[in-house]
Amino acid sequence: MSRRVVLVTGAARGLGAVVARCFHAAGYNVALGDIALDAAGTLAHELSSDGSSAFALKLDVTSKRDFENARDALLARWGAIDALVNNAGASKVVPVMEISGEQFDQVIDVNLRSVLFGCQVFGQYFADRGVGRIVNIASLAGQNGGSATGAHYAAAKGGALTLTKVFARDLASRGVTVNAISPGPLDLPIVHESVPADQLQQVIAGIPVKKLGSAEYIADVAVLLASADAYFANGACWDVNGGLFMR
Repeated sequence: MSRRVVLVTGAARGLGAVVARCFHAAGYNVALGDIALDAAGTLAHELSSDGSSAFALKLDVTSKRDFENARDALLARWGAIDALVNNAGASKVVPVMEISGEQFDQVIDVNLRSVLFGCQVFGQYFADRGVGRIVNIASLAGQNGGSATGAHYAAAKGGALTLTKVFARDLASRGVTVNAISPGPLDLPIVHESVPADQLQQVIAGIPVKKLGSAEYIADVAVLLASADAYFANGACWDVNGGLFMR
């Protein structure tokens, strides 16, 4: 049986790297898309030293042409694509009254424009093929306005959830499913780096389960939603937040 193929955006580090590792361990051929090509290449080589089942490609997620180039590169290497994980994201905590237009545009571009372009390019390919899976990494911030993230990030992630529903509705009849995962605070280096230790302890104390989330579990959920059998999960948002947001 041939290996399934996935593109993971923002795969050089953080959650994206964990997701890429998890898909590879699940038997996928994995393309690691990132603007940090060297870091993505290091991880790709670790996963597959000969490049047969993992490779890195430079991907600026704010560019539709880069998504088209990524699609073509995967097809040239492996002949087909089964799934896209729109994971790339970025934010900087800025008080809402101090967010500049430039800061707002930058965060919207990386976190929301990327979802639009990824779903357009790969959604069309999947629709033409008659099957495909898209998993968008959203955030608890897009549901409750966030706490340790900026309002521009929360707005972008809320938009990502809405785009998930729109693409899920429009592509479903052509064999394509589009779903989202909304993680709460995760136990990742970037979280420990960006949130002061005393503030992080306050965040953890406010989580009903009293722990940060597992990035590996988020990756497991992404693999599950990308599976061939996941045809009946569509337009859904999988909440993984320790009980911070319940519905």
